Amino acid sequence: MKFVVSSTELLSHLNAISKVISSKNTLPILDNYLFQLEDNRLTITASDLESTLITSLDLDNTEGNGDVAVPAKLLNDTLKEFPEQPLTFQINGETSAIDIYSENGKFSIVGQNGEDFPALPELKEEAAATIEVNHDVLQNGIAKTLFATADDELRPVMNGIFVELGAEDLTFVASDAHKLVRYRRSDAKAEIESSFILPKKPAALLKNLLPKEEFDVKLQFDDKNAFFTLSNYKLICRLVEGNYPSYNSVIPSNNSNKMTVDRLELYNTIKRVSVFANQASNLVKLHIDDNQLVVSAQDVDFSISAVERLKCQYEGDEIEIGFKSTFLLEILANLSTSDVRVELSDPTRAGLLLPAEKDFDEEDVLMLLMPMMINA
Repeated sequence: MKFVVSSTELLSHLNAISKVISSKNTLPILDNYLFQLEDNRLTITASDLESTLITSLDLDNTEGNGDVAVPAKLLNDTLKEFPEQPLTFQINGETSAIDIYSENGKFSIVGQNGEDFPALPELKEEAAATIEVNHDVLQNGIAKTLFATADDELRPVMNGIFVELGAEDLTFVASDAHKLVRYRRSDAKAEIESSFILPKKPAALLKNLLPKEEFDVKLQFDDKNAFFTLSNYKLICRLVEGNYPSYNSVIPSNNSNKMTVDRLELYNTIKRVSVFANQASNLVKLHIDDNQLVVSAQDVDFSISAVERLKCQYEGDEIEIGFKSTFLLEILANLSTSDVRVELSDPTRAGLLLPAEKDFDEEDVLMLLMPMMINA
């Protein structure tokens, strides 16, 4: 088979799907892209068995049909060095030898039989659910929650984003037992109530692909796999099996102490003060009273300390609470509004961080952080 393709267009598609290829593949064939040519359409697949990304290009100049596995790293490294130009791929169906002709040269690669590439999982029609999701909703849901997923080998359900489809809204939840993020959209609904846990790697792949998307994403899933169909890409991933913990039960409801403060000022203050925190605990203390927030940290071992004061709006009793600075900075970095509202009940219970004003009415963002013992 033979086809002509633009070097930069091909590289652009390969860069988008190459991130799925693992550096420690159990099957050598997975170090390759699967090229399939059929009726002027080139379909390229990359997989690590758990996640599979498929993209396709429409070509004008092709001869014959067929498939071949092409070494991914070698092809990517070669294409990076080409300026924009048409490349002619000539593939021997019997030997899987690949010759690439450029304007001035010829490059020969040894491919593999495309039939050795693992077959794609199939959706169980009787157990499958299908929903059209706005690309923007999916992008924001993943972007706002991905940072809060865990790396916990003992509890794999915590290593993904819990996606809950309901008649009223669509909810994304992630937690690592220290912090929790709940992102809810009332402008996205499903006819049937269902849920699944999206693993971290395919979530990160979607986060990279969705900003370029302009249309709704078709989402199909059963008890084992999820299929995301975008304009130019299709992602298939194995879902995390198991039941997600009841996240609503850990969100405190009666928080009598409420503070509103400039998010960027608080972020920069914590960044400066946390340099002086104990390196093992990263503990920073927040002391709030009378519209003033005092952020402090100290490392007794090195006799160093830091204190900074910030103006805030505060309703409630005088309170001092400790947080791990790295987690607090992560949460503040992932809130987008200019002011942040912090809701606290007492120093031993989780604190809530919320946007002081919503970007738009249909969005509901809640971030929760467990406190640290101040006197430990």
